[in-house]
Amino acid sequence: MPNEPHRILVIDDEPQIRRFLRISLVSQGFVVYEAANGREGLMLALKEVPDLVLLDLGLPDMDGQAVLDRLRARSQMPIIVVSVRGQEGEKVRALDHGANDYVTKPFGIQELLARIRALLRLREVSQEISEGQRYRGNGLVIDPVERRVWRNGSPVHLTPKEYAVLERLCRHSGRVVTQTQLLREVWGPSHADDTHYLRIVISKLRQKLGDDPADQSLLQTEAGIGYRLMIEPERADDPADDEKETLS
Repeated sequence: MPNEPHRILVIDDEPQIRRFLRISLVSQGFVVYEAANGREGLMLALKEVPDLVLLDLGLPDMDGQAVLDRLRARSQMPIIVVSVRGQEGEKVRALDHGANDYVTKPFGIQELLARIRALLRLREVSQEISEGQRYRGNGLVIDPVERRVWRNGSPVHLTPKEYAVLERLCRHSGRVVTQTQLLREVWGPSHADDTHYLRIVISKLRQKLGDDPADQSLLQTEAGIGYRLMIEPERADDPADDEKETLS
């Protein structure tokens, strides 16, 4: 139902954090479920089927990464890790294991709310589209089926590696895709540490797609972690056929 409030599950062992998040989220119209440990969180996720999960990693009964793995095995619901662990390795590990975003404690509530809204918007859009749907934004149209890209109505010519990276970023639009994941999928497992290959391709993509490196409104860099493509799948009610006729 369109007017039904979004449901958010908070898994955190700190009562003060849970209370702060509950008050902040309820004030924005969300329904909030709370769990103080991993097992309780997994049971609530199965019972209530929330629209989004806020997950702490430092839980008393089991490691938050294990909770993340189990949640991701069951569902594609958005998961934001909210943790005091600010090391780059922890962030990369969580994102590689399926987290959609990572916020370090202490955090600004307005930023967290904005990240929640962004993920929920992307989730709603993804539920309305079918497999193979095109992507559009910032003057771009990307057609995964035909493997074609247009910028402001003109075709963009990409190398196979450039297109492969772009296609994987599209597939996870709005979500950070780690350097390791991109390198393994595009270049192969033996190149998982060859980040210079990826940096060159990202630089070429920015040039060809017209993305200002200083602004990064389209292709955002998460330093030391990976990249996020800010583009949305085309909605079913978009005039795709007319657009495609024009672009052709």
